Amino acid sequence: MGYGMQKKEEERAPGRPRDPETEERILEVALRLLSADGYSRMSLDTVAAEAGVSKPTIYRRWSSKADLATAALRTMQVAEPKVDTGSTVGDLVAALENFSRSLLRPNGMSLIGTVLAEEGHTPELLRLFRERIVGPRRAILRGILHRAAARGELREDADVDAAVQMLVGGFYARYLASGRIPAGFAREMVGIVWGGVAQRRR
Repeated sequence: MGYGMQKKEEERAPGRPRDPETEERILEVALRLLSADGYSRMSLDTVAAEAGVSKPTIYRRWSSKADLATAALRTMQVAEPKVDTGSTVGDLVAALENFSRSLLRPNGMSLIGTVLAEEGHTPELLRLFRERIVGPRRAILRGILHRAAARGELREDADVDAAVQMLVGGFYARYLASGRIPAGFAREMVGIVWGGVAQRRR
């Protein structure tokens, strides 16, 4: 078995703190298999074998295959650079560029597709995906816009939720239409949306 870790995992004394390197390795393997094979063909047996652990080791950390898969997908967002440019427009552009890099990584859009394909068969997967991936992504953009509103930069009637939907949705629409996201697209999208919600200067 890879890494020669399974026996060590099984012999570890109860109550001993979990090894973060083991968790990281499991998540890396799960993300790779999810990307290569899709959710339906990714098996916990294969994840365990390639990560060098037992299936009980996986189940002690994640309650189900859907739980593990979405935790693995979440690692892509956690690894993104922090957004703090000193301006609202700059922060929005930086947040969208993070999103673009995740979307354009190998099989990035396919990972989203494999989640959506399971909606009718594994509703837990889409629920966790929305909770762990979609929600935090929108929360970042919403937070930037709410801070802008607190500084008086937004129109009083600005619809923050609609702005967030347009910023994120524009990337999906462009990718589906052409299979690519051109350089500068994040700034272009922000310019369009910001023009509709920003307080007009007198």
